[in-house]
Amino acid sequence: MTAIEETLAWTEIPLPETLRNLTQEEQEALAGYVREVIKSKTDGFDELYHAIGSIVRFIPHFIVIPLMVEHIRPQISAGVCRTMGVDQAVNYANDLPLEYFSEVSRHLDNDLMARILEKMKRNQAEKVMLFELLHHRSHMLGIAEHLDRRMLEFVVKNLDLNGLPEGDPVLLAHKSLSEKLHNLH
Repeated sequence: MTAIEETLAWTEIPLPETLRNLTQEEQEALAGYVREVIKSKTDGFDELYHAIGSIVRFIPHFIVIPLMVEHIRPQISAGVCRTMGVDQAVNYANDLPLEYFSEVSRHLDNDLMARILEKMKRNQAEKVMLFELLHHRSHMLGIAEHLDRRMLEFVVKNLDLNGLPEGDPVLLAHKSLSEKLHNLH
């Protein structure tokens, strides 16, 4: 992956061909510029996320959850989640609609998502993992690399390893996990 592709991979927006054709030095300069623009335009967001996380503690879930789903984009909810402790985040994760939580999860790092799934109510965590395996397999496999054995066994049980060819790009992208999964299977 080129320098600019690595810098922009999190956006999940395809890189225009003209940017791919830049020299390595030009790509690195552009990647640095993009990082600075993002840093400048998001300055203060962490404090805002932390403030929202502190405020919602005092509002009942039956009020917060519908407001969140209706009016707050998943990226913003993920930003708030990152500033909360795992225990507080789990309280919301257990009550969020599956599709919304799935969207939020794609804006969290895999290790944090694994910690949240491990602490969620078992039934709800399993629903999330099944949904992700069905709709966002690569994302779930990235999270699975950080799961404890119990949760990883659930993933193995619900992942059709035999249905994926040995050279499947999804499994190749998660080679260490693929080996773990085959050993558990």
